[in-house]
This record gives sequence, structure tokens and C-alpha cells, in this order.
Amino acid sequence: MINLKGIFKQFSNKVILDQINLNIYDGDCIAIIGQSGVGKSVLLKHINGLLKPDAGDVLIDDININKLSFFDRQKYLKKMSMVFQFGALFDSLSIKNNILLALNHSTNFKYEDKIDKIKEVLDLVNLKNVEDLFPADLSGGMQKRVGIARAIATNPEYILYDEPTTGLDPITTDKVCSLIKNISNKKKQTTVIVTHEMKIVHEIVNKVVMIYEGNIIFEGSPDELNLSKDKYIRYFISGKKY
Repeated sequence: MINLKGIFKQFSNKVILDQINLNIYDGDCIAIIGQSGVGKSVLLKHINGLLKPDAGDVLIDDININKLSFFDRQKYLKKMSMVFQFGALFDSLSIKNNILLALNHSTNFKYEDKIDKIKEVLDLVNLKNVEDLFPADLSGGMQKRVGIARAIATNPEYILYDEPTTGLDPITTDKVCSLIKNISNKKKQTTVIVTHEMKIVHEIVNKVVMIYEGNIIFEGSPDELNLSKDKYIRYFISGKKY
């Protein structure tokens, strides 16, 4: 379980997150939505330890990770994997070695088992015989799938996605959405997705959190979101001003 308690963050004099409180329960699949620049990705980076709050606590399984030493914090953060917005693959490394980096960092598998795991996760994301290729050899959608394969290779308890469909065409977006849904259902991991893609909201998650001006203005199911009478929420999900 992830607990965010009173998370406050500002850059220069601009408040990005203002006393955010959020509970993410084991097995949840949640979407964090909102306009660009409202702090969705900043919130995600507090969850995975890339950022520390100016005030407030981030608890993972009841442990406040920001009060741990660097090395102890890394132990807890190994429970998580993140799929970055633009893949974050290393151009100079093969696909195999990109995934191997994550396995070397977060597991004690034998080398032979790591190679088996790489083939397994690439097969899961419908990519075969790409181990020896490099990121430049793949399309943007394929690179996103490699990023997902790398994230799930370590068998994390929590998997975080930062705008996983950004820059993808509608067909590739549909494929990536189906992939995220299948992985969420199959692996039963706790999943947090920062997204603008309403297809993800409607078809994948069981809970939606909406951020506006540094605050959570909605928290509930996708059905409850669709039934909201709030004019701003209606404007966001429909693209029509009321």
C-alpha cells in the first residue's frame, strides 16, 4: 500500500502540489489525470523517490521512505518499476542489455535466468527476436513496449506509468492500452498511470484521481467521473465547454 500524506512541493515560488493526501491500495489500478503542468508527473516522482516533498510523507507498506537512509530507501524502491514517458532506453545498449540493467540492479537471478526472463517479458509485450537490436532500430511504439518489458522484468509489487501513450498514433495507443490492461490483470500488481488518455480511464483502471491547481478535485471510479456535474471535469473529459 502507498500512502501520501500532506504532500507539498513547490519549484521557485510556484506551488505544484498543495497538501496532497492519497491512499493507493494493494491491487489498485489508478489513473492520475489533469491538464498539462498540474503536477501529475511530479506526484509520480514522489511515489518512486525521484523527488522528495518539501513537506509531507510518502509511505510504502507503512514505511516512510523519506526518513530512510539512501541505501535503505533503495531497498524499498526496488519494489517499484517505472515506465517513463519517452521510454528512457539507452541508445548505446541493445534491447537485451537495456532490460539486463534493471535485472542486475533489482534481482539476484543467475545470468541464465535473466536471459530467460528477458525472452519471457519481451514475448509478453509481443516483441520477439529483438534482443540484439538497438532502440534506434525500433518504432516509438515498440520502444514503449520495451520500456514496459523492462519494468515488469523485476516482478515489482508496484508499477508506475508516466504518460505511456504520449506521441503514439491511435492504433499503437490501442495496442499499448491493451497491453497495460493485460499485464495489470495477469500480474495483479498495484498500478499507477499518469495519463491524458481517456481510453485508459474508461477501459483499464478502477480508480481515477484528478489534480487541478495542486489539489485533488476528484477521486472515485471511472463511472463516478463520467457522472460528475462539475463543469471543469465535464470540460476535461469531453473537450466541450459547458
